[in-house]
Amino acid sequence: MADTISFARGAPSLDIVDVDGLRDAATRAFTNDPGGATAYGTSIGYVPLRRWIAEQHGVDEAQVLVTNGSMQADAFLFATVVSAGDAVVVEKPTYDRTLLNLRSLGADVRMVNLETDGIDVDELARLIDDGTVPKLAHIIPNFQNPAGYTLSQDKRAALLQLAGSQDFLIFEDDPYRHIRFRGEDLPTMLEQDTNGTVVYASSFSKTVCPGIRVGYLVGPTDLIARIAKLATNTYISPNMVAQSIVYEFCVSGAIDGAIATVKAALAERVATLDAALQEHLPEARYTLPEGGYFMWVELPEGTDVSALFAAAGKRGVQFVKGTDFLLEGGENTLRLAYSGVTNDRIDEGIKRLADAYRSLTPAAATA
Repeated sequence: MADTISFARGAPSLDIVDVDGLRDAATRAFTNDPGGATAYGTSIGYVPLRRWIAEQHGVDEAQVLVTNGSMQADAFLFATVVSAGDAVVVEKPTYDRTLLNLRSLGADVRMVNLETDGIDVDELARLIDDGTVPKLAHIIPNFQNPAGYTLSQDKRAALLQLAGSQDFLIFEDDPYRHIRFRGEDLPTMLEQDTNGTVVYASSFSKTVCPGIRVGYLVGPTDLIARIAKLATNTYISPNMVAQSIVYEFCVSGAIDGAIATVKAALAERVATLDAALQEHLPEARYTLPEGGYFMWVELPEGTDVSALFAAAGKRGVQFVKGTDFLLEGGENTLRLAYSGVTNDRIDEGIKRLADAYRSLTPAAATA
């Protein structure tokens, strides 16, 4: 259908991207530092942006590496520290690209259940007690993709204690932290780490725009140095033009306005999505996110999400199947990304989804 409403992509709609601010930042980048913006640079990234990121996190510049998007940061970290057969813990469910990346490296991926307040730390501890100490635990602490859940402070502290005592890395993958539209901000695990067990990643894709493709890693100096060597051998340097634009956008303060715009819009969209689900698809079970881009939806047991995906597609609505974020199970689950759907289209999209669901469950339609 031409009139497609997509809840599939985790990206902001164009109306909430600060295009004018980015245009101005690009002009300043080429005016203020044409040499730096147009040069190859080095694998550490655009030096002024690297310095700005280090200041934001209160770390030394040598602990920061700026990359082509956070997925590149993830790939560099995994390639550096994970070998075939290494146990790696991920949340259940987790980001589908993380699963693909780790499995391509031959990692022994262990999924640990995700609760509404974050990964089940007790289950992780039992896994370790049974003899599986992971090389790394991949955690998305704020407004998790795909579930939208946030890791509680108690669980952050427990994870840090466990990683310190068992000598494994916590990979704190945190691109959504600043997109909080209700509730109280929590300190990162990086900020609370006293043992050098946390490697932190984030991205400007969710706060500036997806097409900018600028992400970064923060971690122990020796590890970042090893990753920088891999980056040099991979691409010499990341995109200096994009990184210089991000730098100008950030230091001008434009990023603060951009984040405020995105947060206000997404708060409104979540409220509309909640109302639409309650009205049109009351069978859906979910926890309202306090920020971020995503909502995890569970439908009654027996729902065939693959069949629902096909039926929804015929009605011009798209989502991502929950099974894409799991190694097994999840046949009655789906992820709704509300960030890319303007508020006036959400209700219609959920109506179509509900119609697709009822076409597969005649009993529900007549109940």
